[in-house]
Amino acid sequence: MTQNKAVLSWLDEQIKLFNPDKVVWIDGSNEQRDALREEACSTGEIIKLNQEKLPGCYLHRTAKNDVARVENRTFICTETQEEAGNINNWCDPKEMHEKLNNLYKDCMVGRTMYVIPYSMCNVDSPFAKIGIELTDSIYVVLNMLIMTRVGKKVIDALGDSADFVKGLHARKDIDEENRYIVHFPQENLICSVNSGYGGNVLLGKKCFALRIASYLAHKEGWFAEHMLILGIEYPNGEIHYICAAFPSACGKTNLAMLIPPEIYAKQGYKVWCVGDDIAWLRVGPDGRLWAVNPENGFFGVAPGTNLKSNPNALHTTERETIFTNVVHNLENNTIWWEGLDKNPPTNAIDWLGNKWDCTDGSKGAHPNSRFTAMAVNCPCISKEFDNPAGVPIDAIVFGGRRAKTAPLVYQSFDWNHGVYVGSAMASETTAAAAGAVGVVRRDPMAMLPFVGYNMGDYWAHWIEMGKKIPNPPKIFNVNWFRTNNEGKFVWPGFGDNLRVLLWILGRVAGTVDAVESPIGFLPKAEDINIEGLENDGITLEVLKDLLSVDKDLWKEDADGVEEFYNKVGDHTPAELRSQLAAFRARLN
Repeated sequence: MTQNKAVLSWLDEQIKLFNPDKVVWIDGSNEQRDALREEACSTGEIIKLNQEKLPGCYLHRTAKNDVARVENRTFICTETQEEAGNINNWCDPKEMHEKLNNLYKDCMVGRTMYVIPYSMCNVDSPFAKIGIELTDSIYVVLNMLIMTRVGKKVIDALGDSADFVKGLHARKDIDEENRYIVHFPQENLICSVNSGYGGNVLLGKKCFALRIASYLAHKEGWFAEHMLILGIEYPNGEIHYICAAFPSACGKTNLAMLIPPEIYAKQGYKVWCVGDDIAWLRVGPDGRLWAVNPENGFFGVAPGTNLKSNPNALHTTERETIFTNVVHNLENNTIWWEGLDKNPPTNAIDWLGNKWDCTDGSKGAHPNSRFTAMAVNCPCISKEFDNPAGVPIDAIVFGGRRAKTAPLVYQSFDWNHGVYVGSAMASETTAAAAGAVGVVRRDPMAMLPFVGYNMGDYWAHWIEMGKKIPNPPKIFNVNWFRTNNEGKFVWPGFGDNLRVLLWILGRVAGTVDAVESPIGFLPKAEDINIEGLENDGITLEVLKDLLSVDKDLWKEDADGVEEFYNKVGDHTPAELRSQLAAFRARLN
């Protein structure tokens, strides 16, 4: 497929190491994809679902010990530990290469090596970056065909260049004791072994588009961020775009595919999804930040996705989708998961492959079960989705799950204070990563597991970029997850989050006022429209409470921020420490 000497030389080396029986280039054609689907069905790697109800849809199950990202097995291998920082797991590159080479040696004997040339972003975009992933998994190939732009056009765009990100993946034995997800930023290399779970093996996703890309962005002067991109269309046809960062499984996809409440839909408001997970941002010729979604599909959490929470996501999955670790409904050869509806199948197989009885209290789908779906199938996909130039960003929003501390929404005082707000983000953990659920942890810019270099240098990059953006977006923080004394969420969330986003865009446009507080600019309660929320218990008084600031809780939070800054260490920018000191002074 190519005469590129750098590619062919690298490929020859890997073939000698892995020793596959066969090597197959992935050309991106439907014919090849269909043949691979058939082959994977014949071996049981995937299961063909009811093609009348779910055309082009398949089911896959991972191993029981391989169901989520494994942060404790994820490494950043730079020449010095200081470059990787105190937050990332680090190992000396030579030592790690030796370890990986021993694991990779002859591990594809009897298997096929698939060569996947792919592009993050439209290949015609100035944002585009090219990668080549080698894998022995058809499941990975089929997912990469959905999540990225794959095939001959990518190889043609690469031409004779040696500038591509190399990716090695081998299922090996799915041995969790020898599972490694390793990034060598200075070598443009990603290695994954002993996993078959998407977050660890679809190397274009978090590995390339965030960890490696954040390192490249730092070197080249742009941003690679864990952010959704959405456009809000006003009744007059104007569209304004927002980037928002939330930790995994905290509602990014729901927000990206938001459906306006009826009172707004009737007025002509619409919401368009550009991306649900990752944004690459550069300064445009007009001095604003412009963003693209480098991905081509959605790798969404299935449980809880339903016609109420996210109808657009559900409709996106109705064709050409791979479902992972959900329930197999044998009654009609379809799928089910907790939260889909209130009618669990009575004749079904759970995510472990066992006969499942919905009445025994066990979960049929894994809490982190997934769907991989094509973005173009989303009913609210933006017409700018494939625009090589991207979209101009008016506001950046940070958010997480905070039961009591953070108000519904507030605005930072300026760019550097906004960087502080992002660096201080904390959230309660979810099932998207292995480990305990419900623990509050710092997750700056929702990038804690994804920064490919020193976190302090990453923050410094944000501050430095602020000096280079003539017309920067305004920065906000939201919290949809504040709870009452019974532990129930107060704000209805979902489509009603548009009410908050419109206040944010009103602030950008200068059409609404705000009240200064120690944490930032707060809305006047009457400036957030709560018409129609009476049945949800939202009154002006309740809204005022959602916007309240408990200084004692924020003082505790400031202690947590300082503790985290100390953990990041000497690379924490002095500007952020002075922002923290100023914050404490305002609280006192």
